[in-house]
Amino acid sequence: MATEQQKQGGAGGAKRKPVFTKVDQLKPGTSGHTLTAKVLTSETVLHKGRTGAAAVHLHPTTIAECLIGDETGTILFTARNEQVDLMKPGTTVTLRNAKIDMFKGSMRLAVDKWGRIEVTGPANFTVKEDNNLSLIEYELVNVADE
Repeated sequence: MATEQQKQGGAGGAKRKPVFTKVDQLKPGTSGHTLTAKVLTSETVLHKGRTGAAAVHLHPTTIAECLIGDETGTILFTARNEQVDLMKPGTTVTLRNAKIDMFKGSMRLAVDKWGRIEVTGPANFTVKEDNNLSLIEYELVNVADE
C-alpha cells in the first residue's frame, strides 16, 4: 500500500522557489505571477451588503481597484472582500499566483482563491508611475487559418 507522500509524487509537498515577475513583464491572458509591489491608491468600486429577505444566503461583497506598482511600472489590481483590507495605500505586498484579467480591453491583476496576498516590509524601490499597463488598450484579433 502506497503512503500519501508517494501518491503525491514523493516530494512531500516541496514547494518550488517563486520566480518574481516585474510589472512591465505582465501580458494579457497570463497567470501564476509572483511579484512584490507598493499599493499607491485603493478605491472601493462596489460594496454590496446584505439587504432583504432574499439575500440571507449571500455574503457581502466589496471590490476595490488598487493602483499598485514597482520600479518598472504600475497596474490596477482588483481586490475582493478580505483582500481590500490588505491593500492599503503605502503598503508593500507580495502577490503569489496572481493572474491577468481583461476588463474593457485593459489588463487588471487579480489574486483568486488559489493565490495569496502577503503584506511585507517596506520596499526599497521607487514606483515608476508613468508606465501604467492598465491604460494600454488591447483588442482581441481572431487570426483566420489560411
